[in-house]
Amino acid sequence: MSAYDAGLRARLVAVGVDLVAREGVQALSLREIARQAGVSHGAPRRYFPTHAALLSAIAHQGFAGLAAEAAAAVADGGGPADGEAVADSRTAADGEAVVDGRAVGPRARILALGRVYLGFAAANRGMFELMFRHDLLENGGPGQAPGLRETSLPLFGVLVDLVARVRPRSEGSPTPEVVAGALWANLHGIAQLWAWGSLQLASGVDDAEPLLRAALDAHLGPERP
Repeated sequence: MSAYDAGLRARLVAVGVDLVAREGVQALSLREIARQAGVSHGAPRRYFPTHAALLSAIAHQGFAGLAAEAAAAVADGGGPADGEAVADSRTAADGEAVVDGRAVGPRARILALGRVYLGFAAANRGMFELMFRHDLLENGGPGQAPGLRETSLPLFGVLVDLVARVRPRSEGSPTPEVVAGALWANLHGIAQLWAWGSLQLASGVDDAEPLLRAALDAHLGPERP
């Protein structure tokens, strides 16, 4: 692909990212993206064989942004309020990160991850919807370009690992993957219902933090003092 073609391909994706942020998923027609990119309505087909391929490239940008925010938050552990001060970084227990002399446990990092997820959903409503509209996106099946799994599954893997550290599996209990999946579904539901205004009305809260903490308690058990 020439530099010109690569630049035009990138411009089509950038226009789509801007369009979904301003007008939502429903605005992402091939014709409208081409119009706003200043090219003919047939030009996107040169770089994206299907509409789903272009939408997937746009959604990939959303997953990349979410992953970057999540990585920073998990590394930081959610700030001093959620970390236990330690005198020496070598005293940190297995499964804890050490940030500025604080031992930050896996539960604090899950809390930080949840805050990022809900914050991203609130700040990027159109993109957040597109990222999980797998009826509109490519899934990396036969004959298709690699799907979004390469971007989304590693982030889920981080959550699974942290869940396994907080809640080691015992005989007869669900796997960390199942617990992480249920927690993710809970967080996604909070994000969606909060965006619609339903949770504020039903719960009487004006901040999603209590709901986030309740979700962690429900799936991981109450936090130990």
